[in-house]
Amino acid sequence: MSMNAAALLSELPETFRYSEGKRRIGERQLRNLIGAGHVIGLARGLYRKRDWHGDEDLIEIAARSSRATICLRSALARHDLIDDIPAAVDIAIPRGAWTPEITIAVRWHHFDSATFEIGREALTIDADRSIGLYSAERSIIDAFRMRHLEGADLANEALKRWLRKGGQPSTLLRTANAFPRAKTPLRQTLEILL
Repeated sequence: MSMNAAALLSELPETFRYSEGKRRIGERQLRNLIGAGHVIGLARGLYRKRDWHGDEDLIEIAARSSRATICLRSALARHDLIDDIPAAVDIAIPRGAWTPEITIAVRWHHFDSATFEIGREALTIDADRSIGLYSAERSIIDAFRMRHLEGADLANEALKRWLRKGGQPSTLLRTANAFPRAKTPLRQTLEILL
């Protein structure tokens, strides 16, 4: 890599949109970096430095939707509460929000805006980007809430693992107060397990 290319790359973030790269170093220099293979396309209009080794799927999702939040099976797997490796990434967005076009396998879920932020944390993907991730407690509640779609076994297994890891039922039930449909089956399952 030439000194000029290294200097230009230092001006760019790890991942970026074409318009951002053009604004930072100019279109001609950006095209030269792409042509030389120093910058690689992730998706339409989204690029990364060649030596960046992050989660490309999450970068694309975060770039397309600022409110995107990892949920259900994908969140449970990230919290190591299930053994599954989901075939598609489960992503929640507020009900009524636009569902973006994505090149990877995503299962979109539209959650109520009134409860969307409950248990939502930020997961850092790279120095400049993050994506939402529901907490372990919220993910368990969602598994109970959507057990008609996901299956009761998923919710029960996640709850068992969470309890074995030292999870406190009182914090789970406090969060469940905002989700009346999940509270009763969750309480009944806790009574059986404890």
